[in-house]
Parts: sequence; structure tokens; C-alpha cells
Amino acid sequence: MSRMWHDEQLSLGPIRDQTIAVIGYGIQGAAQASNMRDSGLKVLVGLRKGGRSWDVAAKEGHKVLEVADAAEAADIVHMLIPDMEQSRVYREAVAPKLTKGKALSFSHGAAIHWRWIVPPDSVDVIMLAPKAPGQRVRELYLQNFGTPALVAVQRDASGGAWNRILGMAKATGCARAGIIETTFKEEVETDWFGEQADLCGGVDRLVRTAFETLVEAGYQPEIAYFECLHELKLIVDLIQKYGIAGMYRRVSETARYGGLTRGERVIGTEVKKSMKKTLGDIQKGNFAKEWVEAYGREGSRAFEKYLGELDKHQIEEVGRRLRSIMWPREAVS
Repeated sequence: MSRMWHDEQLSLGPIRDQTIAVIGYGIQGAAQASNMRDSGLKVLVGLRKGGRSWDVAAKEGHKVLEVADAAEAADIVHMLIPDMEQSRVYREAVAPKLTKGKALSFSHGAAIHWRWIVPPDSVDVIMLAPKAPGQRVRELYLQNFGTPALVAVQRDASGGAWNRILGMAKATGCARAGIIETTFKEEVETDWFGEQADLCGGVDRLVRTAFETLVEAGYQPEIAYFECLHELKLIVDLIQKYGIAGMYRRVSETARYGGLTRGERVIGTEVKKSMKKTLGDIQKGNFAKEWVEAYGREGSRAFEKYLGELDKHQIEEVGRRLRSIMWPREAVS
């Protein structure tokens, strides 16, 4: 079993005098930078001059520098920009400033595992991967708790890499919930698989297919929306809090029996075969190659065509109308 740590086991002492440059101020970057600063660490934010995030980070109390300047001033360079931008930014602004004894840090293993970035042997390579969106990382920190996280050390050139990443995990609040040791390889392969087979791709297609099945059978699309999409959150909340068995014990007896006896009919052996193929594509590097090529050709447009098709789907048309009724004062779409 992997090693685990909790807040009371860790100390900020070993990294309190080190400067951490958070590169990027998106949802995850803003949360981690603010949490570490509020925990008493020395934090800089590295951004492109004139970018949209520069003024936001400054207004939120951070010292903001251009990326190269932040990397030069830092002991730990924490890369929190999108995967597809990391290689270019690293090559142009970070690599020249990455001198012996520094650390290069990530919240996702892709750039290192797929060798989009190859740091010099003289620097630590570490990872802190919170298991929640940045907004939640910040919210729970402010509630004196935190989100679980994975930590990894790819290279311990300084002899203090574990002190660095465990200190960062404590400072972000993640150690309050618990942190687990992993590897860059394990993190990226399981993360991508979860997104594709379950959390995003799988649940999206399950919901859409269930909705289509009801509508094609003559049921009202509004009723199908509630049964197949709206109530999903209630079930996911139960699973997250009580586990799968705990969820079944908290729904109606009919739902319990129906789910236990029919679920495998819907998600059966053929689906598992497809999942294994999806995992294989990730493990072999096929998906990484496809994604890099698609992004290189089209940038963010690589997925916009799929989103455009989804926006036209009946479940989205019905959903926009129903959400405007349920939450009329909120900016929902």
C-alpha cells in the first residue's frame, strides 16, 4: 500500500524560507498560490505581462512577475498552466532559470511522463495533485479543511524533494484531508482514464444515451431530463459521502433492487472491453500523441466542434430551459 500522510505529521519548517513561483493563475493556480501564501510560505505568481490574470492576481494580494523573472527568483517552480502550454513556456522562460538545487513542480504528471519537458538532472522533479477543482481546493481551505491529494517525487536531486512536496501539500490544506504517494506515470494514466471512461466521457454518454432512450420511446423530454440528468447529482453526493453500498442503502427499495439487478445489463462486459481499449490507448501513448497533434493543428478548436454538436443536442436545449426556471436569478446556461 502507498504511503499516506496527514497534517499533524508534516511541517512547513523545511520550506518556509524557500520561494515558490506558481506559474499560471487559472482556477488551480489561484487556489494553490493563495492557500500557500495564507499558510505563510513565500509565493510569487509568474504570468505573461498584459495577460488577463495579471491584474486579478495582483488585486488578490500576490506579487506578480513575468514568468522568467519568477522562475529566476524561485527555489520551487510550480507549473500550473494547461498541459498543452507547458512545454513552450518551460522552454522559453523556465528552463534558462532552472539552476542546480531548484525544484520543478507540477499538479499533473503528463509533461514529465510523456517527456514533453525533460528537466536537467540537477533539479528536483515533484508533483502535488489535489483531487478537486481549484475552486473547491480554496473553499475547503478557507473552511479549515482541505481536499485529498496525490504526491510524487520523480527525482530527488537535492536530497530534500520529499520535504518540499510534503510541505506544499500541508500549505495548500490538502494534508488536512490526507495525501497519498503515487508516481507521475500512475497519476497521469489513471487521471486520463477516469476522465475518459467515467467522470467526463463515460457519464456524459451514459446520461445522453439514457435520455435518448426515453425520448425515442415517447416520453416527455423534460421528464427524461429530470430522471436521467438532474437527479444524478443526488446519487453522486450519496456515493461520495457513503460509498456505493451506502448509496444503495439510502435510496428506495425499488431503486435499490432495480439498480443492483439491472446495472450490469447496461454497463456489462462489452463496455469493460471498451474501457480496457481506452486504457491501452493511454498507456501506449496513443492518446497523448493524438491530443498533441490535434492541439498543434487546431488549438482549442480541437474540441470546439464536439461542444458545438453537444450544444445542439435535445438534452442541452431542454436543460437550458429547465435550469432557467429552477435557478432564475443565477447565470446558468
